[in-house]
Amino acid sequence: MKRSPSHPQDRRSLRLVRRGAVLLAALATSCLALAHGDVTPQAVDTRDLPQLGEQWRAENPYRRNEKAVRIGTSAYNQNCARCHGIEAVSGGIAPDLRKLDNECGSLKDEKKRAACVKENDDFFLATVRKGRTRNGAVYMPPFEGTLSQEALWAIKSYLETRREKPL
Repeated sequence: MKRSPSHPQDRRSLRLVRRGAVLLAALATSCLALAHGDVTPQAVDTRDLPQLGEQWRAENPYRRNEKAVRIGTSAYNQNCARCHGIEAVSGGIAPDLRKLDNECGSLKDEKKRAACVKENDDFFLATVRKGRTRNGAVYMPPFEGTLSQEALWAIKSYLETRREKPL
């Protein structure tokens, strides 16, 4: 039996689809707004962490530092979650950061694992500091000059606790 387009169940389904589309559009718009500078990054209080100075560190100096993880959790939620997802679980708009260094966890050789982790620290720092632009479109805004080195490494420390495959 074929229902008419004005059937109550069809109208309810259509409303749900429209609401879902509006929600997706709002989420995408919030990410685009951030990428285009329309959203103000939130300050991160890092005074409880050892200060790192002017020279950028090549590797995460706060790895497994509980204070850094706590500060990084808050910093991530305020500055990164709108695109990368709550608890680093992406909704598909931006990369799932739990997978950032997954391949390092499967390496048995300690030297190769250390090199892999260092390479991922380099990638993370370059991406977050300079942002990502492709064909003139901003995929991730640069955070250098907005968030301190301490804040960025604290965020990385938090992300290391969210890995899919522990090291």
